[in-house]
Amino acid sequence: MNLLDRLLGHDTWTTRQLLLACQSLPDELLDREFEIDSRSLRNTFVHMIDNMEVWTDLMWARPVARQSGDSIPALLQRLSRISRDFAHIAREIARTGRYDDCFMDVLDDPPKPKTFGGAIGHLITHNMHHRAQIMIMMENVGLKEHIEGDLLGWESQAFGWADPPHWGN
Repeated sequence: MNLLDRLLGHDTWTTRQLLLACQSLPDELLDREFEIDSRSLRNTFVHMIDNMEVWTDLMWARPVARQSGDSIPALLQRLSRISRDFAHIAREIARTGRYDDCFMDVLDDPPKPKTFGGAIGHLITHNMHHRAQIMIMMENVGLKEHIEGDLLGWESQAFGWADPPHWGN
């Protein structure tokens, strides 16, 4: 497994785990507002998945199709669908060595070129930033037991390791 596969797997799995942890919350807690970026758990999850959908459409050079559905089950479905699509184009770009090639961001006015590598990195780091906000909001609505969300924790789960490896001893 290469670094890109690790980052893509971690990104989707971690967001999915947080969505699953929130599925028992009533709407009033999913929509409770905080003095933070997208203001609520639901809005933050929607923002993350919307961005994945938009940037993936832009990289594929297809019309941006705004998806709908903001319930936890709908967000899980949207995440599964867009994660596969995003991973497909990211792996194709890596395979063909096109990280520095550009696509047009037609949503900019006027449209501006963006690199594929920059967009892939942006999506992955953007989601990590918002997952940290989600964890703070989760704790504030009473969900104090949740994953840490780090890459080594994901890797341990993905590879079935009982304990993290002990290096150097």
